[in-house]
Amino acid sequence: MKFRRFSVSLLLLAVLACRPSTEVKLTIAVAANMQYAISEIVEAFTNKTEIQCNLIIGSSGKLTAQIKEGAPYDVFLSANMKYPMELFDDGLTTAPPKVYANGGLVLWTQSDQIVPSLTSLTNKDVKHIALANPEIAPYGRASIQVLRNLDLHDTLVEKLVYAESISQTNQFISTGVAQIGFTAKSVVLSPDLKGKGKWKTLDPKYYDPVQQGIVLTRRNENRDNSPQRFFDFIFSEEARKILEKYGYSMDE
Repeated sequence: MKFRRFSVSLLLLAVLACRPSTEVKLTIAVAANMQYAISEIVEAFTNKTEIQCNLIIGSSGKLTAQIKEGAPYDVFLSANMKYPMELFDDGLTTAPPKVYANGGLVLWTQSDQIVPSLTSLTNKDVKHIALANPEIAPYGRASIQVLRNLDLHDTLVEKLVYAESISQTNQFISTGVAQIGFTAKSVVLSPDLKGKGKWKTLDPKYYDPVQQGIVLTRRNENRDNSPQRFFDFIFSEEARKILEKYGYSMDE
């Protein structure tokens, strides 16, 4: 009798262990420029849907490489359209990417002695200029375009300090490793950094539009509709207001 009870208990534990969790979780890979805005967007999304989200923050290029290698991400928000389009061409997404916002580029400094402007970059007080690696980070590519279009790149090339992402770029500027640097407008408008240092918006005519794209991966494609619900939420009025608060525009 004791053996039967023990066997039934084991069977019950096995059944409970095999039951799927009722808590839905999304894993969202996000370009570093969105690290502040996405936290607020995810909070609003979860409050509305009760769907929990895990955020993976990094450069668009590195996140793309991880997805190609099989990283378990459900949604990818890139800082451009190039990388999510690559994933679509490789058959790794459910549909082509869609632009959800346009980002802005700024010059930012924490130094009291420096005025953030393109002309100040040539000053002798500026020893290092931080920017994201243009090979893997769209905002870094936009920064290089600005310098080249204004014939400043060759003059400043020895001052340039490359970071792996916008997040690391911000660290270089905040800690004084670089006296000034190029970063996303969403960073200087974030609650953590708003009012810290000085910044200047750069004219978008000097760089290609930073069209930020969103795409759904084929991971757990038939599991449920939670990735699609997040995709739809990004284009909602509620999410739009959050994006605009962080300096993103919705222009086509």
